[in-house]
Amino acid sequence: MKFKNALLSLAPLSLPMLAAIAADKIAPQQELAEVVITATREPELLKETPASIGVITSESLKLTAPAHPQQILTQIPGVGVSVTNGEGHTTAIRQPFTTSPLYLFLEDGIGVRPTGFFNHNSLYELNIPMAGGIEVTRGPGSALYGSDAVGGIINVLTKASGPTPDGSISTEFGSFGWLRGLGSISTGDTRFGALHGDVNITHTDGWRDHTAYDRQSGNMRWDWRLNDETRLKTIAGFTSINQQTGANSPLPRDLYRSSPKTNLFTPAYRKVEAFRFSSEYERQFGNGLLSITPYFRNNTMDLNGSYNFSSDPRIEKTESQSYGLLSKWRQDFPDFKRARVIVGVDFENSPGTRREDALNLTKTGTGAYTNYTGSTVGKRVYDYDVTFRSISPYLHTEISPLEKLRITAGARYDSLGYDFQNNLQGRSSINGTNYYGQADSTSKSFQRLSPKIGATYELHKTASLYASYNQGFRIPSESQLFRSGSNTNRTNAQSRADNALLLKPIKADQVEIGIRGKLLGADYSLAAYELVKRDDLVSQKDAATNASFSQNAGKTESRGLELSLGRDLVKTLKLETALSYATHEYKEWKGKDASGNAFDYAGNQMAAAPHFMGNTRLTWTPTTAVSAQFEWVRIGGYFLQDSNTGSTVGVDKGTAKTNGYDLFNFRTSYALCRSASIFGRVMNIADKRYADSASISSNTAVYAPGLPRTFYAGLEVKW
Repeated sequence: MKFKNALLSLAPLSLPMLAAIAADKIAPQQELAEVVITATREPELLKETPASIGVITSESLKLTAPAHPQQILTQIPGVGVSVTNGEGHTTAIRQPFTTSPLYLFLEDGIGVRPTGFFNHNSLYELNIPMAGGIEVTRGPGSALYGSDAVGGIINVLTKASGPTPDGSISTEFGSFGWLRGLGSISTGDTRFGALHGDVNITHTDGWRDHTAYDRQSGNMRWDWRLNDETRLKTIAGFTSINQQTGANSPLPRDLYRSSPKTNLFTPAYRKVEAFRFSSEYERQFGNGLLSITPYFRNNTMDLNGSYNFSSDPRIEKTESQSYGLLSKWRQDFPDFKRARVIVGVDFENSPGTRREDALNLTKTGTGAYTNYTGSTVGKRVYDYDVTFRSISPYLHTEISPLEKLRITAGARYDSLGYDFQNNLQGRSSINGTNYYGQADSTSKSFQRLSPKIGATYELHKTASLYASYNQGFRIPSESQLFRSGSNTNRTNAQSRADNALLLKPIKADQVEIGIRGKLLGADYSLAAYELVKRDDLVSQKDAATNASFSQNAGKTESRGLELSLGRDLVKTLKLETALSYATHEYKEWKGKDASGNAFDYAGNQMAAAPHFMGNTRLTWTPTTAVSAQFEWVRIGGYFLQDSNTGSTVGVDKGTAKTNGYDLFNFRTSYALCRSASIFGRVMNIADKRYADSASISSNTAVYAPGLPRTFYAGLEVKW
């Protein structure tokens, strides 16, 4: 505890110390000129952006060749991604690993899914290995972003065509039946613009029993400059995913150690289809810019989630469509302290459906050793149509009262809501002994004003300091409001359905300070933050059915330091590291556990919240034809349950806390000629047994085994 407090108390001291060094002691170097897009949806200098934004370039994506988002996003400090199954994931950015809708997943600034239909796995709907780059904003976003932008924003950038025609085909083979084919083609600049297309076809048998998956993805981007003042950017994307297991299939410790391929949840599956289309129109009017982006998306999911098996087994079929418009006007005043004003309004209308059928499972064993072997479909328990709607005007301003000082301020007003139509008759449905409370057809609305303010100060042409205060929030999702779960008592089931309609948005406040620049030949960034969430949604357990439900009852505080460094040790050897240390603590957290006992976790550390996360890479490029990279990934230990106590076998000192893990990976590529290259990767070189995630089930510690030593090799041909 003393070490934690010392680290956090040193943060405001260390930043000015680094600032002084950066401003006065370094030799002239290249000016900071990196450009980011996420903050204002158009290019902006990073040194004038008062936010912690990490950038992953297309070159890093190509060398890393990620088979899962985890293998690339951890290169950003403070970003953790855990594998569920296939390309499924949970995310930890200034928050514990969670499935909660605390993040915005974007493609070129447009949400991958509607706010009310959040899915924590949404990154698998994007073609990340073939992206043009990734930007990660840690903490709440600027005034241009609304609900869900609490822990962070992941913006996957599409790839544009180069000036001349080109193309490539890559074939890749690997352990456990891994096959992947990637293909790209570009037209180059033509009189009708430049067109670029990507295709990703992937299959794996899975290294564990019944964990195969297939994906097919396609992307298209068309850039057309109509004249010197007008441009049009149109993008389309499609992804189809079919995977056998819908979650990470955790195991008790003895099975985890002796038989990690075992899967106790074989009936589970997940089938996903996603389509996105948008067309951005930009027109320059002197110092003004008009931007209008209509978009459409369609998301469907057929899910038999293993995480429901012990409490509320069901088949879920959901679908949503979105019709949206992003519009903004940006006006620059170059002769008045470089002032800039952006005004905009975002519209969206997203009709959706949810159909759920109870599932009758066959099984053997008990508790955490229960082995689910088959299933039959029971009665329909939820059947409703729900439309999410939003209108969100915002104002974003920038001004430089001093030459080196840039102040940013803005606010966003979100008016969000749902129109709900229940297609089932009666106040409850029943399957066996379980009752499912039903909400009457109704409408639900939320309003929120979110202010933002920040400043950057150029200490030197190679260093800048920034500070900001941002508010974020997220409204309850449609399933939290209208799908309250089961209870063995009809009255209690209906009471729970009525109470779910009273859920309020989570509110977040973040203060951060940081510095970034170049020092003694190294690129660096250092940030310290405090993020407080109020009216947090507490996940409760039903004492009779063990089913989860939510209520507003919490307040949490997350505080941390994030550091990234990159330096050429010699001309051919570069060292890069991304490190973070954080604490995530309950300030208010009261409720009842699955046994009906009251608890108060105030002062406890949050579960699944590692203090330390690190990613360090050493990259060797002796020639333009050869590259090799050695990577060390470290995830620190964390509590398995919010009580921070327990007598579970196989955990540290009886406190139900994992030790975390260290992994080592290797990647290499070799250009055979100008048009052909070979490449390979070895993940988990030491073949270490580790848990991608760990938790408590039936009062037993359970662990989801991570990928063992795995080999990949492939050939790429370009023209």
